[in-house]
Amino acid sequence: MTEKTASNQKLFLLGMILSMTCWGFSWTSGKILSVYASPLTISFYRFALTFASLIIILWISKTSLRISKKGLPDMLLASVLISLYTYLFFKGLTVGKAGAGGILVTVLNPIISYCMMLIIARRRPTRQEFWGLALGISAGAILLKIFTDGSAIFSAGNIYFLLASFSWALLSLVTARASRYGSPATFSCWMYAVSTVMMFFFSGPATSAALLGKADGVFWGNLFFSATITTSIATTFYFVATSKIGASKASSFIFLVPFSAALGSWIFLNEVPQVHSIVGGLLGIAAVYILNKKKDTSPVSDQPAVKLSAVEEKN
Repeated sequence: MTEKTASNQKLFLLGMILSMTCWGFSWTSGKILSVYASPLTISFYRFALTFASLIIILWISKTSLRISKKGLPDMLLASVLISLYTYLFFKGLTVGKAGAGGILVTVLNPIISYCMMLIIARRRPTRQEFWGLALGISAGAILLKIFTDGSAIFSAGNIYFLLASFSWALLSLVTARASRYGSPATFSCWMYAVSTVMMFFFSGPATSAALLGKADGVFWGNLFFSATITTSIATTFYFVATSKIGASKASSFIFLVPFSAALGSWIFLNEVPQVHSIVGGLLGIAAVYILNKKKDTSPVSDQPAVKLSAVEEKN
């Protein structure tokens, strides 16, 4: 390995750490944004800024804005699912904690996605997959405090976070086909464009305009971080780094997301992580590690099975 290659790899590794930290901190940013307006209105502004950011990135990288006509149904479906996920994301944050939600959703996303994959493939899990999924389900039960309080699933935003995980898992299945229709970044760009229009329709012109009157520097700063830094730049870097350092190594960095979500909420929101969140989060990360561990006999052994965050989110 040459000195230049080693230097480039260090740069990509540092960038991956920063990107994953941004993904985790987006939960803290989302919590701050959730107090300014309804989830529908906040989602509209986030989608609009994300779309604008991606247009600029695609223009700079000279990436085509065209996707195959065959991809339009998937793009429209993805737009509906990302809109649903983002609405549930902000709705959950209006009543729940950013740290707990960040750990719960980023841990459950890949577990639910893997279960859906097995159902669609109509195959039984291997022994390794069985233990990984069993550990993941146990982690989810601990995070939702099902063992100690069965009604906890309906409190503190948990039901919204749980539904968000299901919608994100469905979204992951749809966006996994994005590369068939052109550039995945272009697919995401148009997905956010459609989502922007949808959320503007549901939020309403009057409500959306009213937010401009009370939006301050804190709002715009967090919106810029959430939409541009996290969704556009960090996610784009993740895709580029994956092609440079390999999918296996890149996917391992996603394990930093739950920790950075808890850290960000602790630093900026004074949300002290609870024991069940820490234990459940660690078990969930172990479950995803087992599921991602390369298998010799699995039909998907040549690629990472699942990711903690996806379109990109991605979040």
